Amino acid sequence: MLDPSTIETIKATVPALKLYADDITRHFYPLLFERHPDVVPFFNQTNQGKGTQPKALANAVIAYGANIDELGNLSEAVGKIVQKHCSLGIQPAQYDAVGGCLLEAIAAVLGEAATKEIIEAWGKAYGQLASLLIEAEESVYAANEQQAGGWRGERSFTLVKKVDESEVITSFYFEPSDGGEIPRFIAGQFITLVLDILGQSVRRNYSLSDAPGQGYFRISVKREPQGTVSNYLHDELSVGDTVKLLPPCGDFVLRKNEKPLVLLTGGVGITPAISMLNVEAESGREIRFIHAAINSSSHAFKHHVDQVAAANTQVTPYYIYSEPEAQCQPHAEGFITREEIAQHLPADRNVEFYFLGPKPFMSAALKIAKELGVPDTQIHYEFFGPSEDLAA
Repeated sequence: MLDPSTIETIKATVPALKLYADDITRHFYPLLFERHPDVVPFFNQTNQGKGTQPKALANAVIAYGANIDELGNLSEAVGKIVQKHCSLGIQPAQYDAVGGCLLEAIAAVLGEAATKEIIEAWGKAYGQLASLLIEAEESVYAANEQQAGGWRGERSFTLVKKVDESEVITSFYFEPSDGGEIPRFIAGQFITLVLDILGQSVRRNYSLSDAPGQGYFRISVKREPQGTVSNYLHDELSVGDTVKLLPPCGDFVLRKNEKPLVLLTGGVGITPAISMLNVEAESGREIRFIHAAINSSSHAFKHHVDQVAAANTQVTPYYIYSEPEAQCQPHAEGFITREEIAQHLPADRNVEFYFLGPKPFMSAALKIAKELGVPDTQIHYEFFGPSEDLAA
């Protein structure tokens, strides 16, 4: 526990850190990468370039400081950070590297205003946060290791199949190279690939796109024009090649109950929804599967979803294309609207409402869900990258 004087100092300096947050993170990351190059693979450099990762760090530090005396307010956010860190394999020693550079960045940006008292207070606060996260992450690592087929750290998997799902999305099937079991993940979770590309180690999270219990892990990856990893997977990784995987993680998971299930996705955001659909299709639960794509050429898993719906009358697919071609036959054209989504919800709005896709799509989906009165506790989403403010 922090002493009252430290808490008072932290809360008093939060406004200053909020004002200079961007400057602090711009100073912090180059310093961290220069001093500790071993941590570079744990950071998506695309997100660094976009500024989303620095912004996420700044928001987390500010939120922690503002709630330093009411940490229970941050339990949901902390849970997401823990899952993200465990998915990447973050270790306790890395907290020391980050903490030292962060304090140095604060001191450099605030200058004379960063008194010894202030730096010591933030050092204590960071130490408390690091201890909290390290303990929670160890619990996740231990649980992943102890379950049937589970493991800790990196494990070798072999690519056994590649399947084109659309013009831009390909599925990759991985089985353990040691021939052993794999754990039963929860629909909606993701795995992390550890790859060596042109001599550089990189780590990327990808949602699992099939139901658990299949004997393999499947991910479905969109080729991004400038995507180093996605292009490597599409063009270079061949059947028979091996990669390192970390255990499944993530809290964007299927809630098993009798409430109707709404799966609203855009583009490659369809991947965890397919996992959820495959798990729940035969449960008797009402499922509305709403997917937005550019057109049928970019629409992945359409044939599969249609087959599932044909075999299970309580599953209703609905497709929206923004740029349909002559051969396309979507249910609607354009973009998702409040009126279109409303027709798939019961009058009492008592549904589990999941959505995932590009940020503009997700911003619209969140706004629609709230306007239609879906309970906040039953609205579920996650970002492929660092958390951003969808309401902004």
